[in-house]
Amino acid sequence: MAAPAPRPARAATLALLALVAAWLGASAGAGSDDVLRRAQRDEFAAWMAGVRRAIHERPELAFEEHETSALVRRELDAMGVAYRHPVAGTGVVAAVGTGGPPFVALRADMDALPLQEVEWDHKSKETRKMHACGHDAHTAMLLGAARILHERRHDLQGTVVLLFQPGEEVGIGAKKMVEAGAVENVEAIFGFHVTVMLPTGVVGSRAGPLLAGCGFFEAVITGAGGHAATPHNIVDPVVAASSVVLSLQSLVSREADPLDSQVVTVTRFQGGGAFNVIPDSVAIGGTFRCFSSDGFMRLKRRIEEVIVSQSAVHRCAASVDFGAGGSPLLPPTVNAASLHAHFEAVAAETVGASAVRAAMAPCMGSEDFASFSEAVPASHFYFVGIRNEGIGAVHAAHSPHFLVDDDALPYGAAMHANLAIGYLRNRAAANDGPVVAPHDEL
Repeated sequence: MAAPAPRPARAATLALLALVAAWLGASAGAGSDDVLRRAQRDEFAAWMAGVRRAIHERPELAFEEHETSALVRRELDAMGVAYRHPVAGTGVVAAVGTGGPPFVALRADMDALPLQEVEWDHKSKETRKMHACGHDAHTAMLLGAARILHERRHDLQGTVVLLFQPGEEVGIGAKKMVEAGAVENVEAIFGFHVTVMLPTGVVGSRAGPLLAGCGFFEAVITGAGGHAATPHNIVDPVVAASSVVLSLQSLVSREADPLDSQVVTVTRFQGGGAFNVIPDSVAIGGTFRCFSSDGFMRLKRRIEEVIVSQSAVHRCAASVDFGAGGSPLLPPTVNAASLHAHFEAVAAETVGASAVRAAMAPCMGSEDFASFSEAVPASHFYFVGIRNEGIGAVHAAHSPHFLVDDDALPYGAAMHANLAIGYLRNRAAANDGPVVAPHDEL
């Protein structure tokens, strides 16, 4: 006996569910877990680990990544992947796919930190230089993604732009890449960072604000120094600076929306060199963080107002510099909701739903990836877990004990590759077929 035809309302519901299921399947892409298995094969995983360790042993500071850049280019040459160099000094921009739109970008940073590493088998061979933030892993993962994408280049329905970026640790590498045209025509971009907050095999992120906007400030408060025994004859900048430090604390506790997390921290207070002399001036400095762009700019304005005004109360003059030491103002890193939904679907297919943390708490750390976010219509940043107590991969970034679990490399490579493959597939489906056009960006 034939089954009865579904009622119109039920038929519409079934059609909608089928559409959603089809979209999620396209978003993740058939075979997303196959990509991970490819990256985990012994030969592939050993190659990535070897690349990472080679980079780790020869760390280079911001905009000095000459050997690292050369290694990246050698690996791309071996794959047959086209690229252009130099970009922003030592950067490399590669592309895989049709050469036409849509363009989606994947980013990895390459620079190291001025830090002395502890002893281990593959420690840095450069004195006071260390990959203590995992950029060696990021570079190896993106090369892994490049290899996977190149193997599947005939299936790509658009172009994947691969960004090997210098100078993240000084906060201006991404901006210089943007200025060099690295993301011209790119409509979506994904970035990642390794973390010991998550175990190996787990990835995580959140929609909306993920990382804080970050700025630094330095102020010089000037009075008229003299002998400490006659304070009535001088204008004391120490008292003025002390008042400034206390007043800055109220910017968060009394002016900020409690639901808009902010931080103002004074980390430096320098003035005088003798116990019996009041100095002519005092220098203070610190940092401020916020998750909203509006709140960030308001905080910047108020820091300057408080420093200048409180100094004037004590008859002192003050100057404020927000670019001290060449440090830029980095906006918050905010994930597009649509790309986060895409990340969730892809991650569930790639690493399994139980290994996805889709609602991570925001972090007061900052990333110059935010400069890409300002230049590209849609952006998303996520974390790749590397925590492994068994090998001692438990120390946070910027520690001389920081250690990457090489077993995490296939997860980052597969995630980056699948995010790009799925994005291009979704765009093609939305356009009812791929759009192929010549493109001479490279």
